[in-house]
Amino acid sequence: IGWIYFAAWTISFYPQVYENWKRKRLNIISLIVIVVGLNFDFLALNITGFIAYSVFNIGLFWVHEIQAEYQKLHPYGIIPVRGNDVFFAIHAAAITGVTIFQCFIYERGEQKVSWTATALVSGSWLFAIISLIVAIAGKLSWLTYLYFLSYVKLGITLIKYVPQAYMNYRRKSTVGWSIGNVLLDFTGGSFSLLQMFLLAYNSDDWGSIFGDPTKFGLGLFSVCFDIIFIIQHYVLYKDNKGATYEALVNP
Repeated sequence: IGWIYFAAWTISFYPQVYENWKRKRLNIISLIVIVVGLNFDFLALNITGFIAYSVFNIGLFWVHEIQAEYQKLHPYGIIPVRGNDVFFAIHAAAITGVTIFQCFIYERGEQKVSWTATALVSGSWLFAIISLIVAIAGKLSWLTYLYFLSYVKLGITLIKYVPQAYMNYRRKSTVGWSIGNVLLDFTGGSFSLLQMFLLAYNSDDWGSIFGDPTKFGLGLFSVCFDIIFIIQHYVLYKDNKGATYEALVNP
């Protein structure tokens, strides 16, 4: 089950990359690829969250000192991070970086990262850096520092889909936002939650579900927002999939 959710979540990033490449509009001079319709706030929050999540997973999966700290707090528990969690987080950060690169080189209209998202991202990085300094100074355990990073990721997961959902609502269209990404993300989130509950049941350690609050929150809130996107795409705005470039830029 762990590798099923890993595969679904891993592949889920590629439909958006392909969608960005595929969408073209013909002008007099050349064929221009556009990323209009993909919210830049979502991307800025996403890359920040996945970098934090990667560090959390790497630390808890590979660093023995941090594992020892966790076992001391949970003597009868299991390490909640698996190999597929580590590779998923690293891959997610990398492929999100590719998508951001597309936004720099492709036509994006007047889209840009909002001041609100900029403040949230800057605040997250500032918090992570200050916490790192405190941990290096020995005033904060490394496990606690990793949990701080996981809370950054969890907080971002709570809000990162909101700009895209609102953008779809404002334009009354999901053009530019890949439904393939959503369907695979829904599959990955569902199997991620299932894996956590099965591991907790098999080891009789229900506390392990919240031993990795980021993974639990990532799965739960991803599924919830995916349902919203599915309703937007297939129910609310199903008749507006052919929106013109001008309509997308000037909703």
